[in-house]
Amino acid sequence: MRSLTHTTAAAAGVLAAVASLLAAPPAVAAGPRDVTADVLADRDVTLGGDTVVTVPPGTTTYDGVFRGEGTLTVRGSGTLVLTKDSDFTLPESRQRVRTLGGNHPYVTVANPDPPAVTVERGATLQYGDGGTTGLIGHFPYNTPAFRLNQDNIRVDGTLRLSLTSAYNLGTISGSGLITQPRFLWGTWDVSGTHSFSGVIDNGTQLNAGRPEYATSLPNVRKVLNQGTWTVDTPLGRTVTMGMDFYQREYGSDINVQSRPGSKVILTGQYSWSDRGGDRDPSLSDPALNWTPARKNVNKRGTNIKGANVQWGDGITNRIFMPGTAETVYINLLAARSRSRLTFDYDGPVTLGAPIGGGVFHDTLAAPGAGDIVIAGTPGNDVTFAAVQYYDGSTTVEKGAVLRLGSGKRGGDGGLYTAGGHYKVVNDGSLVLRNTNRPLTLSRVGGSGSLTQSGAATTTLTGAAVTYTGTTTVSKGTLALRRGATLTRSRAIRLTAAGARLDTGPAGLHVATTLTGKGTVAGAVTNEGAVTTGLTVNGPYTQSSKGTLVLRGKPLKVTGTVRLAGDLDVSALGGRGRPAREVTVLDHRGDGRISGTFEGLRQGARLKLGDTTYRIDYRAGDGNDVALTAKTAPSPSPTAPEASASGAVAPRSAGASEDVGFGWWPYALGLALVVSLAVPVAARRGRGSRRAGRHAARARQ
Repeated sequence: MRSLTHTTAAAAGVLAAVASLLAAPPAVAAGPRDVTADVLADRDVTLGGDTVVTVPPGTTTYDGVFRGEGTLTVRGSGTLVLTKDSDFTLPESRQRVRTLGGNHPYVTVANPDPPAVTVERGATLQYGDGGTTGLIGHFPYNTPAFRLNQDNIRVDGTLRLSLTSAYNLGTISGSGLITQPRFLWGTWDVSGTHSFSGVIDNGTQLNAGRPEYATSLPNVRKVLNQGTWTVDTPLGRTVTMGMDFYQREYGSDINVQSRPGSKVILTGQYSWSDRGGDRDPSLSDPALNWTPARKNVNKRGTNIKGANVQWGDGITNRIFMPGTAETVYINLLAARSRSRLTFDYDGPVTLGAPIGGGVFHDTLAAPGAGDIVIAGTPGNDVTFAAVQYYDGSTTVEKGAVLRLGSGKRGGDGGLYTAGGHYKVVNDGSLVLRNTNRPLTLSRVGGSGSLTQSGAATTTLTGAAVTYTGTTTVSKGTLALRRGATLTRSRAIRLTAAGARLDTGPAGLHVATTLTGKGTVAGAVTNEGAVTTGLTVNGPYTQSSKGTLVLRGKPLKVTGTVRLAGDLDVSALGGRGRPAREVTVLDHRGDGRISGTFEGLRQGARLKLGDTTYRIDYRAGDGNDVALTAKTAPSPSPTAPEASASGAVAPRSAGASEDVGFGWWPYALGLALVVSLAVPVAARRGRGSRRAGRHAARARQ
């Protein structure tokens, strides 16, 4: 056992140690290490934790490097220029990202590390001085075809990328400015998902996605694009770019590429900028996008290279490329496959420039290699105010509207119809409203409607005009040539007196309905229903299947008239006090009318409300068709009459003819009724049960 002396000495030692601890001042946590002096002296810095550099006003060029583990914060009011590559990481305990093998086909960082580099507001950090070095990064990943930076950077001040190499910054956050000077020809690979909410100034080349990675920048406020912004995707990915793009100098463009099964959605607008500088580019007047500026400084472009691209997301009506052929260019190109461009807006937008397939601004040097879709989003109403030059199909989905021509001077539109892939699939509404330029369309199918509402003539050509929706002419002329017909159209309407349907040599075969108050130039064969009020500048033939529907004004015909089928007078049955004479057909041609309506030969009677009319095929100047009211009492019920009281168009069959037999048929009929009534009354007293059964059979 231990001695008492030893125990007492040990206890005294413990008490002394405790006393010394109580007498010592409390420990204070160490702050970030300030290495400003080392940086100003160009000494290399090894990080061992959080580190800060305070940059004095002006420009400080640092020829040293940072290494080790820790963080670097740049603050102050000046610019720190790094001329050599630095390699450091966060301490192991603060790293979240782990790569567990298999980075193919692409790498996505879903939960990035905290920032290793921070640029505070007011300070500027510059990577490089115009050469290939000066980047901060750590590259532990075996990523294919590009280098993925593990380090993340928060930019609340300014990060200037003065590098001519290809580089990756890692994950970016913050709300400041990241700027790449013009004409350096370096390439910035922006990979993964980034929370950065500031402004990106792209001076030369930025890759927002590649086959090896997808890019998401959901919070970026604006992009000042003064070079080439390229969007690409891995296989089977949809990438959305929601920011507004601006351009300040001539020569910038947006290139879009995608892989099979992928799509790129652009929901912002690519506009010119005449104010706001690098940090807040903006345009003082949206109309300036549509007006050429000096030296083409407001001309912007987009090249769609074998990609599936969508403008809009169905909840905006700001078109991605506002402008005309003088201020924007749009190219659809084939690369691995043909391109596809979809318009998806919730309100009216106008495309004022042609879509072609040339090289950059020489967009009309070749036809565009792709197809256009107008998405069926409610309210999606797209106007092509320029003649298009793509060789593919145009699809208008159900619920959408495509207008060719703005209806204003200088805004005429059209489609390129000479391409092997050309066709129009219209399941929505196709509206044709050029004011000066004639429009020609062929291969128009689908279940949608077609409306001619422009002063310039539209011509439909060829047997492939097969759409089944309603055809409306409200202004100008719609012409049919080279086998084009409207036999599949659900209805044909000429809604204005000046509306004109030119049927050409083949004439118009009406299989459904023809209504309105305009003019049909050419022969009309009616095997459906034609309403009066129209003018036919040509022959009119109504077959036994056809119906002429009487409205307030007559059908005017300048050519020969051949009649058969029905006359529907139901619409005049409830019009109040009837007219003394109703002209059905105003025949302005030579020769008499041939044929009659079914059951309505010359002089036949028919009843409209309480008024009885006779039909006359020699009315007016001797070859019109008219109904003339009778002044004599209404005929006996034994003479059936045509009635106009039915809600559904009644056929004209059953109307009687007045053949003039005098009074004796009525007297003979009365005597016959009396003679038959007496024996029946006499038999009622006997055999009532048997008579009841006979009566029942008679009523069946």
